[in-house]
Amino acid sequence: MKRLSARPHYLGSPYNKENAEFMASLYRSWGYETQIEEFHVLFPTPKTRQVEMTAPEKFTMKLNEPAVAGDASSEQQSEQLPTYNAYSIDGDVTAPVVYVNYGTPADYEELERRGVSVKGKIVLSRYGGAWRGIKPKVAAEHGAVGCIIYSDPRNDGYYQGDVYPKGAWRNENGVQRGSVMDMPLYPGDPLTKGIGSTKDAKRIDIKNAETLTKIPVLPVSYADALPILKNLDGAVVPDAWRGALPVTYHFGGSTPTVRMKLEFNWDTKPIYNVIAKMKGTELPDQWIIRGNHHDAWVNGADDPTSGQVAMLEEARGIAELAKTGWKPKRTIVFCSWDAEEEGLLGSTEWVETHAAELKQKAAVYINTDSNGRGFLGMGGSHTLEKFINEVARDISDPQTKMSVWERARANQVINGSPAARTEAMSRGDLRIGALGSGSDFTPFLQHLGIASLNLGFGGEDGGGSYHSIYDSFEHYTRFGDPGFQYGIALSKVCGHAVIRLASTETLPFEFTNFADTIGVYVGEVTRLTDTMREDTKVLNQQIASGMLKAVQDPTETFVVPKQKDAVPFVNFAPLQNALAKLQDSAKNYQKAAGKTLSPAAQKDLDRILLNTERTLTNPNGLPRRDWFTHQIYAPGFYTGYGVKTLPGVREAIEQRDWKEAGEQILIVSKTLENFAAEIDKAAKLF
Repeated sequence: MKRLSARPHYLGSPYNKENAEFMASLYRSWGYETQIEEFHVLFPTPKTRQVEMTAPEKFTMKLNEPAVAGDASSEQQSEQLPTYNAYSIDGDVTAPVVYVNYGTPADYEELERRGVSVKGKIVLSRYGGAWRGIKPKVAAEHGAVGCIIYSDPRNDGYYQGDVYPKGAWRNENGVQRGSVMDMPLYPGDPLTKGIGSTKDAKRIDIKNAETLTKIPVLPVSYADALPILKNLDGAVVPDAWRGALPVTYHFGGSTPTVRMKLEFNWDTKPIYNVIAKMKGTELPDQWIIRGNHHDAWVNGADDPTSGQVAMLEEARGIAELAKTGWKPKRTIVFCSWDAEEEGLLGSTEWVETHAAELKQKAAVYINTDSNGRGFLGMGGSHTLEKFINEVARDISDPQTKMSVWERARANQVINGSPAARTEAMSRGDLRIGALGSGSDFTPFLQHLGIASLNLGFGGEDGGGSYHSIYDSFEHYTRFGDPGFQYGIALSKVCGHAVIRLASTETLPFEFTNFADTIGVYVGEVTRLTDTMREDTKVLNQQIASGMLKAVQDPTETFVVPKQKDAVPFVNFAPLQNALAKLQDSAKNYQKAAGKTLSPAAQKDLDRILLNTERTLTNPNGLPRRDWFTHQIYAPGFYTGYGVKTLPGVREAIEQRDWKEAGEQILIVSKTLENFAAEIDKAAKLF
């Protein structure tokens, strides 16, 4: 870790390339067939960053993170990437400021009720509540001309604990860099959607790039945001909107006035993916792929180096095992991705370039990213749920010596929601989380339909170094995972998973857990319409009777919302019938599986199992975003990282588009029927 995080290693930096070459040399020394694959991507870097309050008083933001005592990495000022949001457009705007809380669609509904408009204004949003790229997206949809995002100490500063360097939390000058690319449309190079961004790839004109922001956006520290918050006029915001700064939080709207000027160098830069293979002895054309990104916004000891060094140790251990005579039946592929931070560029361009081969060969993708201390988090394809539960039961927690599975279960029982507690106590396996976006599993799972897992420890580390210059070796070894105990645990969990997947006779996909989870999702979308129907009925009655207006403070502005159209009864019968068929097929496969097969039948079974997750994709993609083809899991259009399950159906309902909801129900139902048919084919082979 000290070697990889010694210098800033962001996309295009000299040390980023040095790190790629260093890791490639390690893989080669361990006996892997290794290459560095290069792509060329659009990567804007700041030319001009200027934010100043022009009225009622003058104030110019510093837009800088100073070095702190005891952290040598923070002193590398000349090598550090400035504080900014990648893929913001250029802009020079002057306007009054409106505070929009987290800047989510729900926050704008509250603003509308309060009679506060952001049209022609610069919005000030705090980090949190949703992925950062949603904030300028929704602001632009409501007519804003600029967006400033700050880190409030309530979320990751002194409200949570001592700030760095005394403690782990974000100090007053800390800034969260990050991409604001509209990844819910598509990740990767904005100019090469759907194709690998090789040097000679055909690129669209930058003015046609859908995933750039529509307004200029910049992140700032809470020290820089404080003078703006102090000068906001208008009504006081609701309790839930208030941060921890020593001011009264107001909506604003007239005062203060701020000018923000941003210019970027819109350059194409090379990126470097390190790909290392250990060829399978019996099934070389079935790949078990393991990945973690290596680029960072600055030094990135936590994000991503903590996960990267665990993967390197895992690869070294597997190579040592191979020297004893063990060989994998399936090919193992280790991937160190570049340019994840900017929008999953390295993994996406590699997947798009090798899509045809991956559809034929990729069995499972296992992803990690930053790794902390505490409880094992498991997310991914629910066809792998039972498998990863079994792996977790076999690995000891370094602090308690119980299994990491037992500790994760205890965490759910004690700290989970009432429903999660009940389920953790009664269900044989822990339910793994569904994956939205935010790391390199996205192109594998949601574009190509490759069964995937995302694994990592956390919950006991905490802190506010994320995407700042303070994400350093010094910070991580004090507050992240001192002694690297959980880095070792992660390498064991993932290493055991890779070895089992590469060695087993039959790929360990299990379908009853998947069917059970689909049943949960179908129940959720069904209840969603029922809840919306009742809520709409009640709200309309409150509006029509005048009671909603009557309970508002007459001295404050309140705009009575328009009545909403009644929620119709949606025909979920096709989806419920498909679910019933899926449940039957899953049970039949479970009963049949495990019997000895002839070599020919085993080969047919491998082919079917390899492609089951692909059956859950639709080549036409999701509404308004055809790059995302998976019909069960997708990042939300207005959540970003946050997952939407049964996304076509769920988001149509949330948007009250009942025609589209009906269409999507039929599409998903057919998808599940096709999936069940594949399981039936597999069961008949036994």
